[in-house]
Amino acid sequence: MSSRFLSGVFLAVFGLSSTASAMSNKNWETVSDVGVYSTLAMALGLPAYRGDWEGFKQAAYSAGAAEGVAQVGKAIVHEERPDKSDSNSFPSGHTSVAFASATTIYRRYGWDTALPAYALAALTAVGRVEAKKHYWHDVAAGAVIGTTSGWLLTDAFNKTVQLMPWVEGGGGGLVAVVKW
Repeated sequence: MSSRFLSGVFLAVFGLSSTASAMSNKNWETVSDVGVYSTLAMALGLPAYRGDWEGFKQAAYSAGAAEGVAQVGKAIVHEERPDKSDSNSFPSGHTSVAFASATTIYRRYGWDTALPAYALAALTAVGRVEAKKHYWHDVAAGAVIGTTSGWLLTDAFNKTVQLMPWVEGGGGGLVAVVKW
């Protein structure tokens, strides 16, 4: 990824925060739609471009599983959305798919490639809250669902160096595993 592209993504994400109060709910809904479809396109397009058909399959499974778990959650919980449009607020399916896509990219190709996807996934989550489609706990649950799906259903393309998260009691962190 070029540094100009990464800079552009960060400027777009952080530049939106200064104009957030001027954006309508509909604009934020559009931002979140573009975010989720863009991360999914990245997760499927990158392996297809590289001829990594195993990665393509894993991205599809990861995003599909995240969306499936989100839909089951919506069917069980029946939480009303902040805009009162229906009772499908918990968890956020957009956020689940966006984080599953970003995590799949990370697992296959590393942080440098996944950083723009994580920025778009975060923007998608913010957009869902600002559009009054979800509460913060809905998008947090969606992020956990998507990240878990990406970790469980995606193998590292290069297994030389892997980062693995861990959680225990009151803390957590990352463990770096290096093979040589």
